[in-house]
Amino acid sequence: MNDLVMIIKRTVVPNFLNIRTSIKAYDRDALCCGAPCWRWVYHALHSADKWFINPNVYEEPSFHEEGMDNPDNPTSVVLSDEQLLEYLDAVEKKTLDYLDTLDDSMLYECPENCRFTRMELVLRQYRHLSFHTGMLNGQVAVNTGKFPMWVSDADKYVDDGVFFGRYREGPTRI
Repeated sequence: MNDLVMIIKRTVVPNFLNIRTSIKAYDRDALCCGAPCWRWVYHALHSADKWFINPNVYEEPSFHEEGMDNPDNPTSVVLSDEQLLEYLDAVEKKTLDYLDTLDDSMLYECPENCRFTRMELVLRQYRHLSFHTGMLNGQVAVNTGKFPMWVSDADKYVDDGVFFGRYREGPTRI
């Protein structure tokens, strides 16, 4: 039976859509807690890449520099928004492909050398991605007076631009 896995797959897609919208709307160089927002995007994507499946069996992306996933650490690497979106695409594909390999019983198991169950890893990344997407969207709202679109159901998603109007309801509600 794969009911839970299918729910996870169906509900993780909006998380990726929401952070993609944030990347299209944010000011990449605006500072948030002392680091440019693009560093927070990388931090969130890197975490999803590493922690959604198994943080202990993981290969860093080719552009990664030691400590780059922590926005407080200096780095010589500067990723463009295009590179961040490409990385997002790769993380999303990897995540969805991984979910296709699972059945519901596997969600209760810990992956190799990992202290968390697969379900715990999934839930931690839902929380983490949503937190950082909200953080980025808050920065956009403060700077522009507009809130980026927020998707809760991917199958009901209507792309009518990047922003909600100030008082306009969005295409879906949370």
